[in-house]
Amino acid sequence: MKKPIIIGIAGGSASGKTSVARKLVKNFDDDKTVAIIRQDDYYRDQSHMPFQERLKTNYDHPDAFDNELLIQQIDDLASGKSVEKPTYDYVNHTRSTITEIVHPSDVLILEGLFVLEDEEIRKRLDMKIFIDTDADIRFIRRLKRDVRDRGRTIESVCDQYMNTVRVMHEAFVEPSKRKADIIIPEGSHNEVAMDLLLTKISSIITSKKSSD
Repeated sequence: MKKPIIIGIAGGSASGKTSVARKLVKNFDDDKTVAIIRQDDYYRDQSHMPFQERLKTNYDHPDAFDNELLIQQIDDLASGKSVEKPTYDYVNHTRSTITEIVHPSDVLILEGLFVLEDEEIRKRLDMKIFIDTDADIRFIRRLKRDVRDRGRTIESVCDQYMNTVRVMHEAFVEPSKRKADIIIPEGSHNEVAMDLLLTKISSIITSKKSSD
């Protein structure tokens, strides 16, 4: 199997990265064609720490992620090996005991806050995309998501946003936009951009299959 085309999708918290990745995948037949790796699943394991200490972690800093493992698994997939990917338990703030098997594919989509911020990850990307969504929209989406899906209170979400999310976005995420090949305003709601991406990915897949 030839090396997959690796597409990186970055952007601020709740900018629409996952929605873009999922919309792309839905347009193809199966996970042998396009697979997704979420950087969020590679938050560092904190099971050795008391719960109250886990709450103090800055989850919006690049150091919160186990990028060494992420890069290793990207390289394994690129060389045709399946990987056992970690998942994260957002309620207990540590790595989950549940893992997921990801198989090699023609196109690998890597999405996450710092996908374009990390130089070693960038070296592995064939296409670099940044989802550019207004801060107020991102905050509202994050508030709804964290309360609904991650067991957070409104107060805790607001405190985290003011103390770390906004600061880390300005320090690390927003500057990484300069590394992008393509900037998509409003994410998956931008139908023109999505159609262009789908056309490009389809042409890549067709080219790969015709040369196999």
